[in-house]
Amino acid sequence: MSLQKKNIVVTIITGSFFLFFFLMSIQKKPDAFSYTERRKLSQRPTISVENVLSGKYAKDIETYATEQFPFREQFRKIHALSNRHMFQKKDNNGVYMEEDFLCDFNYPLNKESILYATDKFRFIYENYLKEKNSKLYISCIPDKNYFLGKKYGYPSLNYDQLFQMVKKETAYMEYIDIIDWLELSDYYKTDTHWKQECLIDVAQRIGLAMGNNTLHTEYKEALLEKPFYGVYYGQASLPLPADELKYLNTKLFSNCSVYDHENKKEIEIYDFEKANGLDPYEIFLSGPISLITIENKHATTDKELLLFRDSFGSSIAPLFVESYKKITLIDIRYIPSSYLDKFVTFQENQDVLFLYSTLVLNHSETLK
Repeated sequence: MSLQKKNIVVTIITGSFFLFFFLMSIQKKPDAFSYTERRKLSQRPTISVENVLSGKYAKDIETYATEQFPFREQFRKIHALSNRHMFQKKDNNGVYMEEDFLCDFNYPLNKESILYATDKFRFIYENYLKEKNSKLYISCIPDKNYFLGKKYGYPSLNYDQLFQMVKKETAYMEYIDIIDWLELSDYYKTDTHWKQECLIDVAQRIGLAMGNNTLHTEYKEALLEKPFYGVYYGQASLPLPADELKYLNTKLFSNCSVYDHENKKEIEIYDFEKANGLDPYEIFLSGPISLITIENKHATTDKELLLFRDSFGSSIAPLFVESYKKITLIDIRYIPSSYLDKFVTFQENQDVLFLYSTLVLNHSETLK
């Protein structure tokens, strides 16, 4: 074949390729969401003289074309597989995989962030708890990079230094060490969070440290029928199997009433509507809510627990119900610390637990 014919063939193939995707882009109905990335996608921008002259329309149409490109998810997977197997790139979008677990780089140690978080905790102590004769506890939940990073040579923050900083800055609280009670298999493979069915011994460890000897409830595991693709799944873009999301049932939960103060409504310990949404982990206490109370109607004690927590606390909190008449879950990512006394009742002799993941502690700008 002559060079001229080769050029013609290449031109026809290239032109056909662009024409095909151009026509597909025109005919394709815009997707509202990316379920793997768990976010809304850009929609076709409105054209106007003002938007065109300001350059906003050009910017918006470029974003729209990128996010609504035909077969986008398939191309993302091809890109991720090429990076991993052809170019031997260890991560994709900051997410790596070892032992079939997806994990991100929680690195480096942000000392200012740790101090910012502990300053928030101290503010709460000084303004609401210091004069209440409450028993205060704090515990840190390691992220998966604790188990994988150093082992496989990935950047990994100095976790021992992080834990020591937290202990030093919160010396007015008793530190509860749960590291030895956790292992990699206690976490989902495609998500940041830990598995509720693996937390019974962790809850018992924390309960014993807080003077509770009553955590003997028997649970039955139930499996959510919907496959669980965690937050790392969309970031990694690798064709991986889904996680199984299990939850624990017990008769004790039927004696509990749960109230969502943010939305002013009764909820359940397990929210199956949220379980069928973009993030099935929100099955646990309906996900990110600033203020929730759980009351055990048949409690044999008058004890109350204030649990300052992030999303990891949603799945373990129900396991403390046996020991308390009332548990108040407080998420200061969504409710300012300076307003807490307007919504939370601080009383004498409450147990107070600050339970936070290293992911939040090392990026504590979310705390208010």
